[in-house]
Parts: sequence; C-alpha cells; structure tokens
Amino acid sequence: MRSLTSERFQQLLLNATGETLYMVLLAALFTVAIGLPVGVLLFLTRPQGILPNRGVSWLLNALVNTGRALPFVVLLIALIPFTRLLVGTTLGSTAAIVPITLGAFPFFARIVENALDEVDRGRIEAVVSMGGTLWHIVSRVLLPEALPALVAGITLTIVMLIGFSAMAGVVGGGGLGDLAIRYGYQRFDNQIMAATIVVLLALVMLIQKLGDRLVRSLAYRR
Repeated sequence: MRSLTSERFQQLLLNATGETLYMVLLAALFTVAIGLPVGVLLFLTRPQGILPNRGVSWLLNALVNTGRALPFVVLLIALIPFTRLLVGTTLGSTAAIVPITLGAFPFFARIVENALDEVDRGRIEAVVSMGGTLWHIVSRVLLPEALPALVAGITLTIVMLIGFSAMAGVVGGGGLGDLAIRYGYQRFDNQIMAATIVVLLALVMLIQKLGDRLVRSLAYRR
C-alpha cells in the first residue's frame, strides 16, 4: 500500500488534533455544566447533608453510579439512537461530544461531591448562624473553599476526556482515535499510529501540567 506523502501526513495529523481539541474542550464545558450542579445536589441531599432528601439522593446516586459503571465503548454504542436524534448524525466530532459528555459527567459529579465534603463544616455553620441562605452557603463557602480540589478534578476529567475522544474513533467520531484506526490500524501505517500516540501523550502531559500549576496557584492564594 502506498505510503502517505509528508504533506498529507502532516495535514491529516493537524486536522485530527484540531478535531480532538474541539471534542475535548466542548465536552469539558458541557461536563462541568452538568456535573457541577449534580455534584452539589449529591452533597446537599445526602442523609447527613445540609438539605437531606432521601428520594433525590437515591435517584442522583443511581444515575451517577450507573454512568460510572458502564464501559465507555458500550455507552458509545448504546447512545447512537439518542445521538442521531439530538444532532442528526452519529458521525463526526460534533456527534461524538454527546456520548463523551454523558460518559464523563457522572465521574465529575462524584469528584465535586468529594471536593465539597472536604470543606470545613465550621465555615458552613458560621454562614447558617448569620442567616445565610442555601445559595450563600453554596456560592460563598462550598465552591470557593473547594476550588483547588475542583480544578484538580476538572484537570483529571479533561485527561479522561482525551481518552474518551480517542475511543470515539471506533464509531467514526473523528479526531486522533479515528485517524489511528483508519490509517494506523486498517492500513497498517505504523508512522500514523506512532504519531497519534505521541500527540495524545503530549496533550495529556500538557493538560496535567497546566492543571497542577493552577491548583498550586489557587492553594497558595488561600
């Protein structure tokens, strides 16, 4: 089989990297937008929480546990009808954002719950004693105090999303995973396979380094 020219190789790799970044960034945005309120509700409504509600707590825990228990590849295939209904297609980077987000937000929601659990109870009680509302507790105590842990959780989630975006290539999701499958695996092009692995590793290392630096900065300011 004829090998790719240098220009074609670079163009394919550049396009695939751009698609991966597009999927990961948008999926991260939606994951945080969904996972953060779910995680806050998990913390508030549990039996020992500020706003205990057994029914809501059970429902949220069942949703999060189910989402975390399903292997992403299985979820990816199971959500094909829903993805088609939502975006009109199951192929391409935009379509892949749907299962990536739904696969990641339960993980992030649990991270949020654990981060809030580390907040000093004394600060919460102080706000309550001063007549603070639930909104005051969440917005002025819980989230600000847990911010370093939340940023660390977002970093961890984005790294996981990079892996999810690669797996989305199995069903034509685009990005580096799709490039590795179509050219590296199906066409036995070791150069493409090695290049996609290197780029994925570089993305993970860069995101982790930036996230760790931001966490240290936030922790120092406190």
